[in-house]
Amino acid sequence: MSRGITAAAPAARGFTLVEAMIVMAIIAILAAIAYPSYTRQVISSHRSAAQQELLALAALQEKIYLNSNAYATSMTGAYTGKSTGGLGRTSGRTADDRYTLSVVVTGGQSFTLTTTPVAGSSQAGNGNLTINSSGARTWGSTTW
Repeated sequence: MSRGITAAAPAARGFTLVEAMIVMAIIAILAAIAYPSYTRQVISSHRSAAQQELLALAALQEKIYLNSNAYATSMTGAYTGKSTGGLGRTSGRTADDRYTLSVVVTGGQSFTLTTTPVAGSSQAGNGNLTINSSGARTWGSTTW
């Protein structure tokens, strides 16, 4: 015995195209906000690592000065603990290869260590970092 009433088909479950497009728009907006912030943070962390390397090299220069009464003039020369040796950096770059390291010694009695961003890396255009024998630290035109 049929009553003439048919059971309604269950509603299909899932997302409509409009709902999917709304979700995609929200994800795109979040990505547009988050990615530049993430990029700035990565650049900042690499700059901090370079600053730490400069501080370590400056301390090494002071150790050499105590042994030799002069600073080492070579970044890539083998470290001997004396001014005739170097600072022992084989590549002349920071550990992450994002900065090139250089040292300038004036009269054996003062030094300036500089990192220059490697062209083509994420650090390019971020400015040079320097530290000198008197302890002055600069990043571009500001101190760090």
